[in-house]
Amino acid sequence: MYKKILVPMALDHGISPQTLEIARVLNVPNGEIIAIHVYEAAHGSVNAFLDEEVVKAGFEHARARMTDKLRGLEGITPALVKGHSSRTIIDYSNQHDIDCIVIGSHKPGLSDFFLGSTAARVVRHAKCAVHVHRDAA
Repeated sequence: MYKKILVPMALDHGISPQTLEIARVLNVPNGEIIAIHVYEAAHGSVNAFLDEEVVKAGFEHARARMTDKLRGLEGITPALVKGHSSRTIIDYSNQHDIDCIVIGSHKPGLSDFFLGSTAARVVRHAKCAVHVHRDAA
């Protein structure tokens, strides 16, 4: 059982309810569950062509979607962070003394045959325990 669990959420996938439930099962009484979404800004030269207001609106849209996904779920702390998905999840877990990361994985490509690319990177580099939930789809 873990005292502090991090649950990365991809807001455009339906696996979050399952990973949040797994976190509840693995959590000790009065433990903490943090649901994190990493907002990835446009990369490289694309960023130069985006209006600052468009980027800000995208971030606020992500915040609203996360709020919707967590509505009615008690005992879960939301965290919306800008960065690169796997690196930011790992860094956040290290900086906040996370005991376990519960992450979903789905539809891997050939380069990540057993796990999705974000999940694979988190498993390889996280300093804490990682529980991977494979989506049945």
